[in-house]
Amino acid sequence: MIRLLCLLLFLFVYTAAPCQLIVNVENSRIQSDTTGWNGSVGTSFSFSKNVQQILNINATAHLQYKTQKDLYLFLANYNRLTNFQQQLLNNVFYHLRYNRKLGKVVRWEAFTQLQQNKISNIDLRALFGTGPRLKLHEDKKFRIYSGILAMYEYEVDKDPHVILGDIRSDNYVSFTFKPNAIFDVTSTTFYQPLFRQLNDFRILNQVVFNIKATKHFSISTNWDYSYDSFPAAGTPNVNFTVTNGFSYNF
Repeated sequence: MIRLLCLLLFLFVYTAAPCQLIVNVENSRIQSDTTGWNGSVGTSFSFSKNVQQILNINATAHLQYKTQKDLYLFLANYNRLTNFQQQLLNNVFYHLRYNRKLGKVVRWEAFTQLQQNKISNIDLRALFGTGPRLKLHEDKKFRIYSGILAMYEYEVDKDPHVILGDIRSDNYVSFTFKPNAIFDVTSTTFYQPLFRQLNDFRILNQVVFNIKATKHFSISTNWDYSYDSFPAAGTPNVNFTVTNGFSYNF
């Protein structure tokens, strides 16, 4: 299974880069009291036929390695939308994150991320960031975390060809409610203003409903909303998606 997952991760990363311009890493953290490897692979797809035939495929995978104080997280995602005559959407991203436990409340994080989003006119976006992550509350049913990070962002826009390099704040609040062993809901909100120009900011809100159907299979519904006050040329300020899918966990 580990070999299969590594192969899938390689294929996803090789294809290009991301579904979203802000990626919700919080929902990808595997909550486990045990150390060692964890991971999952998942896919969702839809087919519709009206005036045109539309096929949408989304695939995700990630690896997590945990010790008593350290956590390593690697994510990859592929999303494709086609009408069989032309590619309407083709995005992939990868994300690598390191987390070090400094105490009961504070952890320190560092991450890097590469993205491409041709529909949003972004040829490349590379991120490098670090900062503290705070555990505000945690019990068996409810937990809430917050992060206050800074990141360097390098971006290449396609048309017109523009190269940007800036430092942004990367702040988030995330909570998870798990009333039983079958159902859980996670909501995460990110706020990313530019340090030198605070009216240039991005917001992402993601809500994930997850139902554990069997020991290894889960069914999920995702709501994603993003706002960019200064998007790439020719792209909208607001984007949102609703996705249904399933995943295999080991």
